[in-house]
Amino acid sequence: MTLQRRAIAFAAIGALGFAVQLAAFAVFVHLAGLHYALASALAVETAVLHNFLWHERWTWADRPAASLVARLARLGGFHLSNGLVSIGGTVLFTVVFVEGAGLPPVVANAAALGATGVLNFVVSDRLVFASRPAARRRALEPSHVPQEPAP
Repeated sequence: MTLQRRAIAFAAIGALGFAVQLAAFAVFVHLAGLHYALASALAVETAVLHNFLWHERWTWADRPAASLVARLARLGGFHLSNGLVSIGGTVLFTVVFVEGAGLPPVVANAAALGATGVLNFVVSDRLVFASRPAARRRALEPSHVPQEPAP
């Protein structure tokens, strides 16, 4: 799959996840009566699990995990990267948009989602669903400038 098609698939799943997250957030806030910050974290987790399953089946279907252990490790990596970026960023931006900008919680949460999408795609493509473990290691290594040979 080309990078462009992968990005489109990622965005489509992200849009579905967006709907899942907003619906979950509304349920947690309005029906369960949770504080919007806690509701935001729980809604993001719901969407993260939803998105991971679809990314495995569609976005990165050409990069299957070699085993169940590898798949679970990938899920852990997805949570550590996308989950933390999404939860941390979404909670932070939701609070800022509610407290600072005076937006309603659901609108603030929707705006916060847009702030994390691009970073999540890059992290997923380069680290979580990397086609080879070596590619994942290289992506984590600091860039280095070639040194001139010693005289």
